[in-house]
Formats: sequence, structure tokens, C-alpha cells
Amino acid sequence: MEEAMLLGIDVGGPHTDAVLVGDEGVLKSFKTRTDRGNLLGSVTTALAEVTSGFDVKKITNINLSTTLSTNAIVEQKLEKTGLFISSGPGINPENFIMGDCAFVVPGSIDHRGTETLKIDMKMVQNGLSECKANGVRVYAAVSKFSTRNKDHEEQMASAAAGQSDFITQGYRLSSQLSFPRRVATAYYNSAVWRIYNSFTDAVMKAVSQSGISAPVNILKADGGTMPVQVSRDIPVESILSGPAASIMGIIALCDIDHDSVILDIGGTTTDIAVFASGAPLIEREGIKLGGSPTLVRSLQNRSIGIGGDSVLAVTEGNVTAGPERKGPCMADGGDVPALIDALNFLGTSDFGDTARSNDGIRQLAASAKMKPELLAQQALEYAVATIRRAIDSMLEEINSKPVYTIHEMLEGKKIVPEKIYIIGGPARAVAKAMTGMSEITVPEYFEVANAIGAALARTTFETELFSDTGRGVMTMPNLGIEERVDRRYSIEDAKHDALEHTRRFMEKTGYDTSAGPELVEVSAFRILNDYSSSGCDIRVKCQVKPGLIKNLHAKAKGGAK
Repeated sequence: MEEAMLLGIDVGGPHTDAVLVGDEGVLKSFKTRTDRGNLLGSVTTALAEVTSGFDVKKITNINLSTTLSTNAIVEQKLEKTGLFISSGPGINPENFIMGDCAFVVPGSIDHRGTETLKIDMKMVQNGLSECKANGVRVYAAVSKFSTRNKDHEEQMASAAAGQSDFITQGYRLSSQLSFPRRVATAYYNSAVWRIYNSFTDAVMKAVSQSGISAPVNILKADGGTMPVQVSRDIPVESILSGPAASIMGIIALCDIDHDSVILDIGGTTTDIAVFASGAPLIEREGIKLGGSPTLVRSLQNRSIGIGGDSVLAVTEGNVTAGPERKGPCMADGGDVPALIDALNFLGTSDFGDTARSNDGIRQLAASAKMKPELLAQQALEYAVATIRRAIDSMLEEINSKPVYTIHEMLEGKKIVPEKIYIIGGPARAVAKAMTGMSEITVPEYFEVANAIGAALARTTFETELFSDTGRGVMTMPNLGIEERVDRRYSIEDAKHDALEHTRRFMEKTGYDTSAGPELVEVSAFRILNDYSSSGCDIRVKCQVKPGLIKNLHAKAKGGAK
């Protein structure tokens, strides 16, 4: 039987990494500098190099992770978005306005999905006219309790259809109830839609030109993947896929069954993650983007401004590294000494043009009237101290509240790390300096662990069914399903429908259904109206949890420690 291969590509800020994984482990890896002005060129180069010498027809799956949507938000390179909000009483929607083209529209739906005030379509039309005059082409429509009744969002979206290229409706993003989070998620989803889809077009063109016919998936923030055609409508889910790739890469490379800290030292930042009893923690409610809480579920991580390209500076004899980055380090063709150059000078790394690193460190030391050896050593010590403080701060925060892993909530769990795992280009050099902490492990393939994590991540998907038998309605909001039911509709009916509709949707849209879905939450309670029963409220949640297609533990046992 011919060997099947999995392809993973991680499009990071400084570098694009690619790996080809077969039955026996990593077959080939490749790293190239990311050209932000020509991402198609970076992906095309990575594809061509990593598959050179292999039969591309044997590639069965392509998974990508990208920082594109994240960078657009961080750098405020967002498309102007028309945001229409309708909330009704009990909350002031003015507190959640985002962007320069936001409009609050009267209208109300209650918690059971009953319309209590019709939406003011005249105000919607007035807002749309203003948006049109300002050249707005993407929109977001959000109403309170839209997961119970989508009518108001549908009306706003229908009104905008004639002048829009894309519209996000809040109820399609998540079944979770949180109006403020839904507003922020819908806004960002539309604001990054065009730039993300331009990237996706380029990726699909590169894959087609390479002769690969395998399905293409995008890594999500929760460590799972979704088909590229699905991601086109929910690009916000690709936020923080880079840190998720590093976490999944560590799981693939190392057999972790204890409390641990994961460090991914990249060019610009160091991403920190924590494992509890071998399982990564998850942001259960959703991550913050631009300071606003969202519904995007994510593996928990923290980024700090320390990376291989972090600029070195000397102020009154004190050496610092980062958080600023002025392009690549001198060893990689840059003009300003960075952390990697200090590591090269100390002989703890051997990256790129070490002669340029040495020259840069000597010149900076001379201008600061310091010995170059002292300057380089202090730069490394500063970076390590910054990372240590960030780890301590993150652990203190985590241990102050309930701990949620991708599998369960751990009651009364206090995380005390036994090991620190480090990946990324400077991993070995930094590991040597992190003495006195927990046991340090640098696994095999540490330089391309993100691409490995992307390659081996399996599908994740989550949906929720709501049924109000008093109203005679069953909905699955993010699938766009609404059906009539009678008062005899039971928990068993709901469980069956939740699993069946989820499977059908996943099969129709190209998800891998081999791992699920499975029921994760089931609840029901009687609804009383004037002290008599007016039906039953049933909620069923099903999910394909994050995981790996396979792991490479056996191949990673020889990793440096």
C-alpha cells in the first residue's frame, strides 16, 4: 500500500514553514522568509520545496495556519465595516459600538425568541445610505437573542444585500449567549473578510498549480481545522491559529501527561501556553481581540514582545531586547542588531550570517562603551528574565480561577509545572540560559513544530440545539436550522437531531467526520407561565474536540534536553 502524506504550512510573520509527514514521521521540512507583500510567492515556494522529490498525488490532506487575520487586527488594517445593532431593553448597545459606521436600531426579541418590538427598518435604511456614501462594502448585523430568533438579523442583512459584498449575521457565529461578544465577533469577521479571502484565493491557486488535489483546511484558534470553503465565511475563526499550531505541534512531538509550560520563540514574539495534567488550557468563553471579548474559542496562550528579531537597545548601560522589531536580525539580512545576533555572538546559536551578527554586536557595544561579550550576555539575560516574569504572571492568573482544559473543568486544580518545552528557532540557545527553573526540553523538529502541529491537527466543530416546545420551535443557530416541533419533542429527539444535523452539515461542507461528533452537554427544564407549564426548554451541545490525526512521539524521543 502506498504511503499517504500530510502537508502542513505555517505562514508566520518572519518565516513560512512547511513539513511533509508520512507514516514514519517527518519526511521533509522547509523554511523560507515570509514576503508580506507577496504571500502567494511564499506559499508557492514552500509548497514546491517541501514536495520536491515526492509524488504529490499521495498527499491526502493540507492544513495551513496563518497570522494574517491576527496581524490585520493588531496593525489596525481593517476594512471599514457597517455595523447594525438591535438589542431592546436591558442593555445599552451604545457601549458596544465598534468602528466608524455603527448604527443602533430600535427593535427587541426576548429570551424565548418572541418579538416584542418590530425592528425600525427606516433607521436601517438611513444607516445603509450613510454607509453607501462612505464606500462601505462589508456589513455586520447583530440583534440580542438572535440565537433564539434570527428574524431581525435577517431583515437587516436583507436590506443591505444590494450594496454589500459580504454580511456577517451574528447568529451564524456561535450558539453561545453573549450579546457584547457576538457584536465584536461579527464586526471583526467582516472587517478581515476581504484580506483573508484574498489570501485564501492565493493559497488555492498555489495548490492548484502544484498539482495537489487534496482537501485544504485552515487551523483555528482552538487547535482544530475547518475546510477552507467554510473558513471563507468565518475568517475570524483563524485568529491566533499560529499559537494553536505550536501547541498542537508540542502534543504531536512530546508525550505530555503532567503540568507543563510551552514556549514558542518566534521572530517577533514568544507565545506562552500552559498544560494541566497533559492537556492544554482553553479560553472557554472566547478570546479578546482589540480589547473586546469575542466568541472565538481558543487554546489559552499569552504573547510577549521577545523574539529572535527583537531589537537590542542600550540605555544608561542597561541592555534590553524588544518588544520592537525592525525587520529581520542582521544575520538574516537586517540592519539593526537583534536577539539572534547576540545569541550568535555568544556561540549558543549558529543562525544565518554569523559574521554580520558579530559586526553588529561589536558596533552597538562600541557606541555604548561596553564590552561586546557583556552586551550580548545582558541581552540574553534580559530576554530570559522577561519570559520568566511572564510565565509567573500567567500561572498566578490561571491559578486564581477555575481551570478549563480542552477535555474538562478541573475543580480546585493548582498548576505547578514540572517541565518547560521550548520550540522555535532560538529554542536551544534560550534553553541553555533558563537554568534553575523546571526541567527544560527542546524536542526534535523544534524549528518547524508549528507546521507539524498544523499538519496533524484534526477537524473541530461545535454546535448547539435549542428547543422550546411551548413555542413549537427547534433551532440550531450556527447551522441555520429552524424546524417546527410539538410538545412531545423529547430530550432523546433533541440528542438524535443534534448529532444527525451536525453530521450532515459536516459531510456537506467537507469536514472530516471520522472523529465524531459527540454529545458534551444535555439539559432540559420546564418553563412556567402563570404557575402552569408552557413547555420545555431543551438544550443539547455536540462537538468534535481538538486532537491529532496521529502523533510523532516515537520519532521525538531523541529530542535535545
